[in-house]
Amino acid sequence: MPLGLGRRKKASPLVENEEAEPIRGGLNVPGMEGLDGGVAGEAAGSDGLPPPPNNMRPRLIFHTQLAHGSPTGRIEGFSNVRELYAKIGEAFGIPASEVMFCTLNTHKVDMDKLLGGQIGLEDFIFAHIKGQKKEIEIFKGEDALGLTITDNGAGYAFIKRIREGSIIHQIQVINVGDMIESINGHRLIGCRHYEVAKMLKELPKGKMFIIKLVEPLKAFDMIGQRSSGSRSGSGVQLGTGRGTLRLRSKGPATVEELPSAFEEKAIEKVDDLLESYMGIRDSELAATMVELGKDKKNPDEFAEALDETLGDFAFPDEFVFDVWGAIGDAKVGRV
Repeated sequence: MPLGLGRRKKASPLVENEEAEPIRGGLNVPGMEGLDGGVAGEAAGSDGLPPPPNNMRPRLIFHTQLAHGSPTGRIEGFSNVRELYAKIGEAFGIPASEVMFCTLNTHKVDMDKLLGGQIGLEDFIFAHIKGQKKEIEIFKGEDALGLTITDNGAGYAFIKRIREGSIIHQIQVINVGDMIESINGHRLIGCRHYEVAKMLKELPKGKMFIIKLVEPLKAFDMIGQRSSGSRSGSGVQLGTGRGTLRLRSKGPATVEELPSAFEEKAIEKVDDLLESYMGIRDSELAATMVELGKDKKNPDEFAEALDETLGDFAFPDEFVFDVWGAIGDAKVGRV
């Protein structure tokens, strides 16, 4: 069935399809200075609605630590990712802009345990803060660099996957978890992951470019580690709680039941498609797409819903068809 979306701008894939490859953990680089904590820029389209009054927010208490080591703090009263980072900053006496990303139930830079749009009610939050600054000159000898990009929902894009054997994989000082601060002097604080992936894709082949990165501050047992990881970085990582706190870029946070088996499988498949077509992984975006599509009767209705809610992404028609098919497959239990 044709989608009938002639008005929609088609976007070409940004990064080549990433297959199942191991990812690389942190590597300490002596002699590099730390970044001063600047205020994270506003991520495109993330302002949303004003936060709800305090008495309307879920009064849930979460335990948290800084990933490189700290006492345990207690945080509550947040309704989105930016507010979560602010609460973490208050708990540990650091600027919220120092928080790069959070992992659930592990202090390691594990991209399969990233905090996305949902937090299990018994999840333990580990906050990874800015560490060393790195500036690397790279020769782009191939069309694809071998990177998959994600972002923290508050203005920082960082590396989620490095394909084995790729250009970037051969540069030992670039690691999974590194925040991308600038490319050729163009500051990227405040950019979304798909914007950064597009810029990397459009760098001219056969020329040098300079990338500035910030790596997460590491504990002693994390220095030089290499994590194997799995292909899927999406899996909605939940604790043993019976529900989750769902964080949204627009509107208040809500306490919901755990995702059904269908939703978890569909989110994983859609996140894989995001990586294949766009070179990004984003479990919150995948969950939103599944939510938009699970009750639609045909691909045209689904495409219209995507345009209304996620029009800025300009998803290509073939991607929309594949996502519709992935949701349908998950509904009937096809892997």
